[in-house]
Amino acid sequence: MNPADSVLAINNDLPIRTDKPVHSGKVRSVYWLSAADSARLIKEHNYPVLPDAPLAIMVISDRLSAFDCVWHAEGGMAGVPGKGAALNAIASHWFKLFKQHGLADSHILDIPHPFVWIVQKARPVMIEAICRQYITGSMWRAYSKGERNFCGIELPDGLTKDQRLPELLMTPSTKGILKGIPGVPEADDVNITRQDILTNYAAFNFSSATDVDLYEKLLSDGFAVISQALAAIDQVFVDTKFEFGYVRDQQGVEKLIYMDEVGTPDSSRIWDGAAYRQGNIVEQSKEAFRQFLLNHFPDPDILLNKDRMPERIALARDNALPLHAMMQVSETYLGMAEKITGQRIYLPENPKAEIVEILRSRYGLIDG
Repeated sequence: MNPADSVLAINNDLPIRTDKPVHSGKVRSVYWLSAADSARLIKEHNYPVLPDAPLAIMVISDRLSAFDCVWHAEGGMAGVPGKGAALNAIASHWFKLFKQHGLADSHILDIPHPFVWIVQKARPVMIEAICRQYITGSMWRAYSKGERNFCGIELPDGLTKDQRLPELLMTPSTKGILKGIPGVPEADDVNITRQDILTNYAAFNFSSATDVDLYEKLLSDGFAVISQALAAIDQVFVDTKFEFGYVRDQQGVEKLIYMDEVGTPDSSRIWDGAAYRQGNIVEQSKEAFRQFLLNHFPDPDILLNKDRMPERIALARDNALPLHAMMQVSETYLGMAEKITGQRIYLPENPKAEIVEILRSRYGLIDG
């Protein structure tokens, strides 16, 4: 079988019954269910939410996004074999572990298929919650040029590249373009301070100032849970991005939950522990692919300079990468998923057909 045939690259064209436009992100597509279908599924599957809670079907793809562009390879390879299933398996595993540790729930209510989550609609907190345990990447680049203040946190002199930081750093940025917040530029992905959030908590979609403390606790506790679990398989949890939102429970009480994905090779840096102890960095995440791209193209500034975005989009569109670059990502993601979950990742030959059949026969969400 040609590996390209099993890749789910387009995930926004499934015949799932919905009365709203499909929301398609870089990797996932979201199908909002009608009020009638949401209520029916809640009743039939006994989901622990309000009877009229809005639900969605979230379908992951195998697309590979880096530097805000989607990449493809030779031979019609429009994604990475196994990537979607690996990411869903890893994130689902961590969400389950968080719940076991009494941290907080996630937006996931059901997992009908390795590529699919049924989720409760959440009101998102407009923050990319980034945690850093080691100084590397963009933080190191800025530090090495003399910058010492990151999101209102002052770092000491004398740090070296890739070393463990004295404490876990929370360096949040904006999620989307937020308007009218004093001192915060109206642009996506802008670094912000804790004081920015506290002073303007409602503008970031927090219900109360005390929930800022709760978000920080869920962030640091979640990081610790993943870090300890990865250490047990000799992997180093370097940094990651979390996202949060609000939902209502069965009693109608609002609660802060984890959403999107957590602790995956897509949203985190993970290093091999044995290599790190010997002074080497072996990336077990998408960072290795980013480094490949920076080395592959003669002008890496296109990938790093936001002012050259049109050139970057053209670069990704017009260049089929070597097949081995995609297969290396596949090997990394599947290997990490199997190490983390302790289970082999199931890879369907025709994921789209399987998803349609399951959503038709078990959930009644496909007409015809």
